[in-house]
Amino acid sequence: MKKIPFSPNELDIVGEHVNITSWAFLTPMPNPKYNTPVTLKENFNAALRRDGSVMWIPSSSDFLNIESRVNADHIARAEVIDMGPPYPDEEKGGADMFGIEWVYVPQVGGSMVKPGAPVLTDANDWEKIIKFPDVEAMDWAAAKALNVKMNDTERAFKASFQNGLFERLISFMDFEGAALAIFDEDQKDAVHALMAKLCDLYEAMIVKYTEILDIDGIMFHDDWGSQRAPFFSPDTCFEMIVPYLKRIADFCHSKGLWFEHHCCGKNEPLVPCMIAANVDMWSPQMMNDTDMLYECYGDKIILGVSAGVAMDASPEEAEAAAKAFAEKYAPNLSSKPVVMSGFGAPASLWSHVYRYSREILAAE
Repeated sequence: MKKIPFSPNELDIVGEHVNITSWAFLTPMPNPKYNTPVTLKENFNAALRRDGSVMWIPSSSDFLNIESRVNADHIARAEVIDMGPPYPDEEKGGADMFGIEWVYVPQVGGSMVKPGAPVLTDANDWEKIIKFPDVEAMDWAAAKALNVKMNDTERAFKASFQNGLFERLISFMDFEGAALAIFDEDQKDAVHALMAKLCDLYEAMIVKYTEILDIDGIMFHDDWGSQRAPFFSPDTCFEMIVPYLKRIADFCHSKGLWFEHHCCGKNEPLVPCMIAANVDMWSPQMMNDTDMLYECYGDKIILGVSAGVAMDASPEEAEAAAKAFAEKYAPNLSSKPVVMSGFGAPASLWSHVYRYSREILAAE
């Protein structure tokens, strides 16, 4: 494939990317559009294909995310991300799409299930107690009208779900009950049946998203670990979660969508589970050994990695870190693609990583 040489005018700002207007408790930041030879979406798709056509290291800012208010989970969890007005604090929390009550905690900018009264204490009772939402009754037409501008984006466009499989079980049973249910031989069969039913729901909602918006991918939030270790063993994960996570990922792939797993915690031992589930991308938190993960699994799953630059870094420090980052990851980007996490980093980092990785890849 013929390489396109890097030109400095690629870093000319030629406009601004479509951006959301509501994002939890944060103010959405402008996202400048540069004169790139292909769109950010096209470049990330090339990274997914691993066919040698990726032109620069993708960044987290190369994505546009929606967590639509059509899903009551996002209101309950204070994580609405869309083109509508921001929610005031007094409207955050409340019932999710299953009717589970969440309490908004302003100090952390998020919500937790109202403690002390789980709706489900024995997984065997789920069919009698858990009332599944009617996907058809959700106001998808209003969601389309509110967010149709997002279809104009040139970034990789994903729709996110706040409550993944294990987190959903926690919301029903509280953490202790959920952790016990996936180990208890008397509850395992019921958990399997509940997980399969949840997959039915998520697949129906994914179809609705594809009908109202031109999304490219799906992201599930499903935290599997604490700061020190996973919540469960790989064997338990393979048995109780992987079959259903794989079902969702495979369903996304059948619809032409990629699948991202947002999973907080020190989850290094569970990466083989993610790979077995056909997850396309995971961004590990800093307590994970990113170098080890990249070495062992970088050819099987796209990792989100930090350049290790603080917001108060000097311009010289930011550029030096960007150069080192590009030199580390760009040479193997076609076989081991990564996405640079720009969270908490200076805005200039993207342009530096872009330039240095473009130069390296164009010269190969």
